[in-house]
Amino acid sequence: MLPIIDIHRATIYRGDTCVFSDFSFILREGEHAAILGPNGAGKSTLLKLLSGEVHPMPLDETRMRLFGEECWNVWDVRKRIGIVSHDLQRDYLIGAEGLNVVLSGFYASNDTYEHQEFGQAQIMRVHDVMRELGIESLAGRRFGHLSTGEQRRFLLGRAVVHDPSVLVLDEPTSGLDVKACFQYLDLLRAQIQKGKTVLLVTHHLHEIPPEIERVILLKEGKILTDGSKSALLTDDQISTLFGRRIVLAQANGWYQTLPG
Repeated sequence: MLPIIDIHRATIYRGDTCVFSDFSFILREGEHAAILGPNGAGKSTLLKLLSGEVHPMPLDETRMRLFGEECWNVWDVRKRIGIVSHDLQRDYLIGAEGLNVVLSGFYASNDTYEHQEFGQAQIMRVHDVMRELGIESLAGRRFGHLSTGEQRRFLLGRAVVHDPSVLVLDEPTSGLDVKACFQYLDLLRAQIQKGKTVLLVTHHLHEIPPEIERVILLKEGKILTDGSKSALLTDDQISTLFGRRIVLAQANGWYQTLPG
């Protein structure tokens, strides 16, 4: 299978802090994976690397390819990868109307602007996406007046409106109540069933749907281990990852953490 993301021996700084040193990671087409780790593991830096906001040091041994290309245009990549992150939700313009939030996905912009052009097919696509996500009735509502869950749905619509082959989600249910959490996970599973490759970045085990079989345990900028969910989601592995005794509960392909 074609590697979608191929990072080889990357060293990445955020300011004066070295987040990753000699970091390697591959995600192939059609492979669903969850990167699981505590705060400070480097998850947000990895997201910024994929969105083109940070870059690895230009070292001889370092290679980074997206969709097989070592030299790529960040705007082209953003058309092929849909990202929903907490930074995006925090920074999105609160005055943007819901319809325009989804429309902005065609340009990977924050709201829409006069110089941007949208055809009738794109407008129809936006309405189809909003209908699918159950937010069409909120199309005229300002982003800042939406609930956290409603904002998350609009940003998911923004991520999928241009039909990217890959979705990258950052702690997708954080801040949602139980009903909204389960509804959002149902929407995520529907995208997987449509054939999207999904990379989930989280520290919440309950966010990992049954369809995701590969798990990468990340701590302090290093991959502790990478393998099947059944092999890695164990009491001992998760206790080591988070630095305290944890017991896992499992039901119907879902996992949850409990105090040890």
